[in-house]
Amino acid sequence: MGEGLEEPAYDVLQHYGNFELRRYASSIQARVQTTGSGRRPSVGGFRRIAGYIFGGNQDRTSIAMTAPVETWAEEGCEWMAFTMPSAYTLETLPLPVDGGVLLTECEGRDVAVLSFSGRFHQSKSQKLGERLKAMVVEQGLTPIQEPILAVYDGPMTLPFKRRNEMLLPVERVSIG
Repeated sequence: MGEGLEEPAYDVLQHYGNFELRRYASSIQARVQTTGSGRRPSVGGFRRIAGYIFGGNQDRTSIAMTAPVETWAEEGCEWMAFTMPSAYTLETLPLPVDGGVLLTECEGRDVAVLSFSGRFHQSKSQKLGERLKAMVVEQGLTPIQEPILAVYDGPMTLPFKRRNEMLLPVERVSIG
């Protein structure tokens, strides 16, 4: 999935031993919310957003796949999001046919990033998210959201070649 696909634009602000701090540019995401967490709701969410970008929209046009696919938990629900290609604006994206696919403008953000390879499952993601939170706080940064799992490669990619990241949005850092 990830190789050769457009990824969100960012600048690396600082490297900290095991993680880095990035400043992401503003973007647009197609998101769906699913009830519960785990594999089954994730697959359903993926299919719904994939349906949108593969022509399940009012213009019946295909939109290029991007990487990563992001998932995160929020108040008992799981969210999944694809970042839309940078050539689009909210006004130029076709409207989804599925009313549960939300097009959301995302402001630029500062994010602590912990990269890892291999499989990702709920308990591993949770442990890595907690580890990242602890490292971020230790460096004097302030998390403003729960961790986000970012998956760059599809399930057919060999586990040791998979590129994954835990993203932790933090309060904006002043540079200079």
